[in-house]
Amino acid sequence: MEQKLEELMPKRAYVTFLAGNGDYVKGVVGLAKGLRKAKSVYPLVVAMLPDVPEEHREILKSQGCIFVEYSKMIYLDGDIQVFGNIDHLFDNPDGYFYAVMDCFCEKTWSKTPQFKIGYCQQCPEEVQWPTAELGPPPPLYFNAGMFLFEPKLSTYNDLLETLKLSVPTSFAEQDFLNAYFRDVYRPIPPIYNLVLAMLWRHPNNIDLDNTKVVHYCAAGSKPWRYTGEEENMEREDIKMLVEKWWEIYSDETLDYKNSTKDIGSSGPFILPIPEAGGVDHYISAPSAA
Repeated sequence: MEQKLEELMPKRAYVTFLAGNGDYVKGVVGLAKGLRKAKSVYPLVVAMLPDVPEEHREILKSQGCIFVEYSKMIYLDGDIQVFGNIDHLFDNPDGYFYAVMDCFCEKTWSKTPQFKIGYCQQCPEEVQWPTAELGPPPPLYFNAGMFLFEPKLSTYNDLLETLKLSVPTSFAEQDFLNAYFRDVYRPIPPIYNLVLAMLWRHPNNIDLDNTKVVHYCAAGSKPWRYTGEEENMEREDIKMLVEKWWEIYSDETLDYKNSTKDIGSSGPFILPIPEAGGVDHYISAPSAA
């Protein structure tokens, strides 16, 4: 008996997000090719808002829709590149939210108590948290550029209800996700989300040779905009990582080949996001990026 197409699709996936008509489409294309070079066996789902122009949709070449539900997904920002296979993260124990701890040392954190007293969770032994003055130390805080989660409709609905009661904060969705998943968050090593500032803030915590995921989130580090003029961008390790991104982006052998044998492999999929209302199922389609 022939299996239904839905049964042949993987129940695990990577997911990223695209909105507007800016140049982040280059990041998504690079990410898709990076996963392909790393020989991931799971698809990349691209969640798009309605304001993504047709030109960019054509770059991703959406082709027909199928309904798929995933049991686990790894979210990746569009300014992330994957340099090594990380499929094994899907085998982490169920019931938890996995991500890499963030760093509080950059000026973007200047309004937080952590920055003001020089405390960072990356090196808590250097500056002790003043419990007497500020109470218990803050819970571990992750960078939301990459995380492993288990998508559930019940969680989705609860997130929306919780959001209605939340006040705006400096780091928007990252603060919100940290607050919501606080009790189930489990840290994973920084090789799975190298925030570039770690290279000069906490070099002893970084194993660059074995780093699998790089997050180009520092000012001036986006490879497709890189000039080398911004602070820290003249570093040799930054130049090397930018070159590695371009090597993957420019490699035509990593372009997706649309054929039935690729279904369920690391080819990207498209998940349109409606202007209003929720999505009960992931809507995806094979794409060439």
